[in-house]
Amino acid sequence: MKRHFWTTWIGIAVLSLAISACGATARQVIPTARPTATQTLTPTASSTPGIGATPTLTPRSVASGPSPTPLFGSTSTAPAVLTTVTRPPNPNAPRIEFFTTNVQQVEPGGVVTLFWSVRGARNAIIYRVDSSGARGNLWNVPPDGNLPITISRRDRGQATFLLSAGDGDLETTQSLSVPLSCPDPWFFQPPPDACPAGPAQATTIIEEPFERGRMLYIQSRNRVYVLFNDTHSPAWLSFENKFNPAVDKESEESFVPPPNLFQPVRVLGFVWRGNDVVRNRLGLGSAAETQYDGFIQVVKNDDKEDLYLNSADKSILELLPGGDIWQIITAGSS
Repeated sequence: MKRHFWTTWIGIAVLSLAISACGATARQVIPTARPTATQTLTPTASSTPGIGATPTLTPRSVASGPSPTPLFGSTSTAPAVLTTVTRPPNPNAPRIEFFTTNVQQVEPGGVVTLFWSVRGARNAIIYRVDSSGARGNLWNVPPDGNLPITISRRDRGQATFLLSAGDGDLETTQSLSVPLSCPDPWFFQPPPDACPAGPAQATTIIEEPFERGRMLYIQSRNRVYVLFNDTHSPAWLSFENKFNPAVDKESEESFVPPPNLFQPVRVLGFVWRGNDVVRNRLGLGSAAETQYDGFIQVVKNDDKEDLYLNSADKSILELLPGGDIWQIITAGSS
């Protein structure tokens, strides 16, 4: 019995020691809350920029705070564009309601009637204006009315008038031009703007082409005209015909021109042989002279004139005053 007691006591002691040893080395477990279920997101397909796509930076917005200060001083501001202010018309200036005539055109020597109406003025003036714009003859007229004016028989081109109302800064003007019909028709078409001084004149013309120009003899004027094709001045010259067939020889017999070239003879040859400038600038004739029935017509400009004549090839030649210019204004048939 006593032996059984000690055996039982020793077993209990050994068991207690074993339990103590296990408690010294075991990890202390701290209970935690069980995690809640979280929804798992399933990824979806999205478009991906291509290789050449340019990334775009989204600026970060600033909710508040001071404005940024430039590193290199204040930011320059483009200057304002200055606009030109148009001065409005003076409300006190007279106003022209109309200034007109009763005809589309008038013949030199005919009568044209002018009609006008002006507001804001007690009277007005009508001027005749020349080709340079200078004011000439004048008529003092009431602010409303009509005025018949006789056109001179010598006038050509157009008749221009100027209506004026007010003075100085308050002057108001309006011009009116009336075309003048030509009393004499041109012998060619299309005609120049100006009217001829008279009817076309029939005449015998002798013409010869040269290497660098041409020569023409107009029998009705008894003059030789030399037209140059070079760039030198003058562009053309004219000479009185002094050839006398009873005394002067037709040509220089000792001179033999190269093949396909010609020495001018008689009237044209007399001028060509006797003038070094003409001979050197023209050269030799490229064909023999031609005689034909032609026409001439002129436009008078004070003491000067524009000469028009037809060439052997039916073209129309224009010779302007002073020898400055000659030109073909209507092409012919070559």
